[in-house]
Amino acid sequence: MEEPIVRELDEKTTNHNTRADGVDVADAAVDEKKKAILEACRRRDLDALRTLAESPGGFLSDNIRQQAWPILLGLPPDHVKSEAGHDGVESSSPPWESLPPHKDEDQVQLDVNRAFIYYPDNQSEAQLARQKALLSNLIVSVLRRHPYLSYFQGYHDIAQVLLLVLPARLHQPSLTSLSLFHIRDFMLPSLAPAVAQLHLLPDILRAADPPLWRHLSRTQPFFALSGTLTMYAHDITTQRAVARLFDALLARPPAFSLYLFAAIVRARRAELFATPPDEPEMLHSILSKLPVPLDLEALLAEAARLEREVPPERLRAWRRISRWSVLKTWDADGGGGGEEGGKGWRRVEVGRAYFERQVAELLWEEKKERARKWLWRHRRPAGTVGVAILVGVLAVLLRKGPLPAPLVSGLAYVSGLLGRWWR
Repeated sequence: MEEPIVRELDEKTTNHNTRADGVDVADAAVDEKKKAILEACRRRDLDALRTLAESPGGFLSDNIRQQAWPILLGLPPDHVKSEAGHDGVESSSPPWESLPPHKDEDQVQLDVNRAFIYYPDNQSEAQLARQKALLSNLIVSVLRRHPYLSYFQGYHDIAQVLLLVLPARLHQPSLTSLSLFHIRDFMLPSLAPAVAQLHLLPDILRAADPPLWRHLSRTQPFFALSGTLTMYAHDITTQRAVARLFDALLARPPAFSLYLFAAIVRARRAELFATPPDEPEMLHSILSKLPVPLDLEALLAEAARLEREVPPERLRAWRRISRWSVLKTWDADGGGGGEEGGKGWRRVEVGRAYFERQVAELLWEEKKERARKWLWRHRRPAGTVGVAILVGVLAVLLRKGPLPAPLVSGLAYVSGLLGRWWR
């Protein structure tokens, strides 16, 4: 259902007066902004589009979003203009229906069955069933084309927004680009990168609002998981509001989502300070639900201010973010990929390369953790130097693959010798 053009850009500055020529001031402001957005789309001017996306009202209507969002997602012009379907793969690729099923398709169907709870309004049972079928096909088509991606609960909420706003020919390429260059960290085989992102939130609060950070210091940041994981699409209950929010989230680097949650937390200072700090469960309950009403324009402005004043590179937890994370590989010239990105399916391959490098890094971290636990189980009263030698040997061997059982036994024997030697 098409959204009406927003009539009020900013209640604080737009007063619906009439100019001398009889034109309503609000109408004139909307018309001028619409022209500016369409001109930025025509020129594919990313800087201008990002500025307009963040300004009050965002892109104003779904008709305009259909031109602006694909550009922000880095889709080449032929995807936006062509009436033929594109899905970010080579034209010679087989139809997605003929590809092997993805391992997560059962969970996809369970989630799709729960989709479209709040919007669109006034849908008949037949219309709702068709929407769900389209949503299921969209998600499954992307997963089958990119079987290395892991589905997560809430992905369907994001896909639902794209399905309702964009034309059919843009569904697959847009969801593919968003998956690879905005939410890729959440589609890895481990939740560790998602958790690492959450730990940036306390750092933002520590820098921006020390008293509030101290008040919440006993509360783990997992209250922000639903919002950041689903680009807030799971928690916002109106299509107009979630589309407006996507204007900003698609325009800004992925880390902006965390600054937005920090702004939401700060907007609830009075309520949070009214709850004792030694009741983290109560604080978590408050923080895990978005405030009602949700003043998106004020929150987006505050999030942008926080990001300017406390850039992610200054956050202590930033160094624990993978170099291949979407937070560090997002590129301002197209949302991801940089000069390597190319166009169409070649850009998708860059996203896959980042994904595979991050998976390899995760596997290496898991190997190191297993080695640490193995050393602890086979510890002897060895000196620091002996243990350091053994750790170094393990590190070199683990890079070459899993350790065979005889070698593990041999290393245990060496560990015992080191223990006796260094006593």
